[in-house]
Amino acid sequence: MNPIKSALILFSFIVSAPAYCQYTEVINSNRPGVSRSAFSVGTNVAQFEVGPYILKEERTPAAAYEVSGFGIDFAARYGLLFEELELNFEGTYQNDTKTYTSNIASEDKRSNFKHLTLGAKYLVFDPYKNSEADKPNLYSWKANHSFKWRSLIPAVSVYAGANYDTKTNPYTAPGIEGFSPKVMIATQNNFAGGWVFVMNFIKDRIGTDQSDFQYILTLTHSFSPKWVVFGETQGIKSDFYADNLFRFGGAYLWGKDFQLDTALTFNTKDTPSVFSVNFGMSYRLDFHTDKEPKDINNGTSAKEERTRQLNSRKTNKRKKKSQDFN
Repeated sequence: MNPIKSALILFSFIVSAPAYCQYTEVINSNRPGVSRSAFSVGTNVAQFEVGPYILKEERTPAAAYEVSGFGIDFAARYGLLFEELELNFEGTYQNDTKTYTSNIASEDKRSNFKHLTLGAKYLVFDPYKNSEADKPNLYSWKANHSFKWRSLIPAVSVYAGANYDTKTNPYTAPGIEGFSPKVMIATQNNFAGGWVFVMNFIKDRIGTDQSDFQYILTLTHSFSPKWVVFGETQGIKSDFYADNLFRFGGAYLWGKDFQLDTALTFNTKDTPSVFSVNFGMSYRLDFHTDKEPKDINNGTSAKEERTRQLNSRKTNKRKKKSQDFN
């Protein structure tokens, strides 16, 4: 077979794989964006995602100030019991200096968790499950990259979790303390040619003075088995803080269980302006085992059925030899 054609077939299989099951042969990270995929990591998979960043904020109107510092985003994900279920623990820790530039200059050194959340995500609808029509065609590059109307139907998952905020946290509204609920709906469309579109709709810190609504839209494109680029927009609305953030970046698949990534974050306003650069990595411990499909007629697995058939053939051969001998 032509080497170029072979590479295209392999590429089509790799970029299409996440569409047909929770577990994938290569790591499937939420990074470098901040949106959450509709799919879990797969049962018995432990995945760790971390990303240090540097930050610069500047407010130019009245009550002007500047913020400069660093932080780290982190997440631990685990697929438990069912392919559709994922438990996750995630947060952001930041250390910075807030310098007031109007009137009398002063500095405020701050450090704390901007958020710390434990939750669970469950896939409630998967349009790709058991779909023969959408499986990759190993003989046609064109068929794998042509538009399919079915791809407009997204996979949908729901998330529920709890935030924990410490008292006098400089990154939260006054009076925020203890636990507060967080809920989310995540959708995901897998389009031909390595395009993936993810939407998150989030209600955070419900019942507090910082109860905010967020939407995150992420478009990812895999243009080779190793390289991915993405663009993302995030809207945040609450009485405490409102913003529209934009992110661009990419990721490199170092190995099937290890990914490196980087991204830029910025906004278009000056109350305050935001600029951030992050570098991250994702690593998974893969203990996943595929469940053998069951035979509908006798309830045995495919492996057991093959063994039964082989044993049956051997028995029949022995009987035939015995009859021939007699």
